Amino acid sequence: MSKKTAIYDEHIKLGAKIVEFAGFLMPIQYKDGIFSEVKRVRQTVGLFDVSHMGEVVIKGKDALAFINYITINDVSQLDEYQVQYSAMCYEDGAIVDDLLVYRLPDRYLLVVNASNTDKDSEWILKNKAGEVEISNISDSITQLSVQGPVAEKVVQKLTDNELSNMQFYWSTETKVSGIESILSRTGYTGEDGFEMYAKYKDGLKLWNDILNAGEEFDIEPVGLGARDLLRLEMKYCLYGNDINKSTTPLEAGLSWITKLDKENFIGKEALLKQKEEGIKRRLVCFEMVEKGMPRHHYEILKDGKKIGFVTSGNFSPSVNKFIGLGYIDVPFHKSGTDILVDIRGEKKEAVVVKPPFYKNASHK
Repeated sequence: MSKKTAIYDEHIKLGAKIVEFAGFLMPIQYKDGIFSEVKRVRQTVGLFDVSHMGEVVIKGKDALAFINYITINDVSQLDEYQVQYSAMCYEDGAIVDDLLVYRLPDRYLLVVNASNTDKDSEWILKNKAGEVEISNISDSITQLSVQGPVAEKVVQKLTDNELSNMQFYWSTETKVSGIESILSRTGYTGEDGFEMYAKYKDGLKLWNDILNAGEEFDIEPVGLGARDLLRLEMKYCLYGNDINKSTTPLEAGLSWITKLDKENFIGKEALLKQKEEGIKRRLVCFEMVEKGMPRHHYEILKDGKKIGFVTSGNFSPSVNKFIGLGYIDVPFHKSGTDILVDIRGEKKEAVVVKPPFYKNASHK
């Protein structure tokens, strides 16, 4: 049976098209459609219900050492209330999931992908080491995201915290519209934005209060369809498409979060070996030169030979082009390389480009 977020009935009232996603009934789009919602976030501000995401709390005297062992970034570098993008890997270097790590005064909060919540929790428990307490609190949390150039103005109406002082990838514990929340300057869109984590029971009030606060900026609710397009325009990886248990962070362009010089972590030896031997393929951005929709798993060709495959693709309203991500064999991964994408038997011209596709990101 599919789960419903605290906002489900409101999504129905707002005319959302509901789909089953990661075990939840979620809004894929609202009345005006995906492109309208993308433009709203790029131009002013949008509100997302992302309560399907998973939250795992880890505390105890060995929490830092344990999280550093199961993630590839260096958690010891985090100050209190700082947030870190990271990933967890299997012993062979392939990706379990990508995630956010929040360092809070008395605990760490790990925010994982919705479709991986149960798998991740089991994997974390299986690798438990030292004196730590692990709790999957996902079902008790409403997570909302306010994204867009005027996001700060909207959220500032609802909190006493001076948001202009909050840097990107930092957080605080505060009241938002009178509701106890973890509030962070984070997002998955390439725009300025804030995410908040509150109790499930407070979710609906928080949602409605944000919509009211954003009315003067034409705030709109935004569904998962636009969220996927926004992240694609920035080359933000989506687990299950661009990264999975057969890809490594080095191949995916995530070497910047892979701290191979830190003490032992799961997957370190395999990743060191891959780096030494040379990375054979890379996740790249490409734009279609000929009109055509590049879909997941479509083959990428060069000189009549398969050199890779598409992981994500769509039409981007922000750059007015068909765009995609895909793994391409080295050395064909370099920007400016002409490639062909096999779209249902038709070989369409495309070109590898530097990320991101959308260049006017406004986050701090």
